[in-house]
Amino acid sequence: MAEDNRTAPEAGDATVEKAAQEQVGTAAIEADVADLKDKLTRSLAEMENLRKRTAREVADSRQYAVTSFARDMLTVADNLKRAIAAVPAELRNGDNKAVAAFIEGVEVTERGLEQTLSKFGVKAVEAKGEKFNPELHQAIYEVETSDVPPGSVADVMQVGYTIGERVLRPAMVSVAKAAAPAPSQSGEPAVAAAPKGD
Repeated sequence: MAEDNRTAPEAGDATVEKAAQEQVGTAAIEADVADLKDKLTRSLAEMENLRKRTAREVADSRQYAVTSFARDMLTVADNLKRAIAAVPAELRNGDNKAVAAFIEGVEVTERGLEQTLSKFGVKAVEAKGEKFNPELHQAIYEVETSDVPPGSVADVMQVGYTIGERVLRPAMVSVAKAAAPAPSQSGEPAVAAAPKGD
């Protein structure tokens, strides 16, 4: 009987040891499962970010693919405007039907070009009277004027354009500055105050 007592505790120890090993194995499996879930979640998030970034890049490529071509077409638009402006008003309003037809044809062509550029997201920059913005405007010179506040665009020499959110060509402008103070009414030159002596 003593032998039976010896084997019983050994069998109990084996059961306890086996249960402990199973718990350790289960904990390791649960840790692996949690790690795999974390990796899967991160991979799914990375794939979603990649999908969004790719969609954004494709949209940008579509919108800005014509940038170089549109920039070159602005030269054509400028030349059409110059052709219209070169014809004096008296010839436009005169009885010469050939000149009137020519001007009308050039104006229709200019409008068609502007509509086509607009279809591709090219828009003129509104500049005159606006606050000078170095991102949209290129200052050519400053002019004293009271027509617009200082720091605003006084005149536009060349129209600027944007394509989407980007500047295709900045507007070439003159910027208003404050008018110089008027000379004194008495006709005598203003005399600077003499420095005080010590």
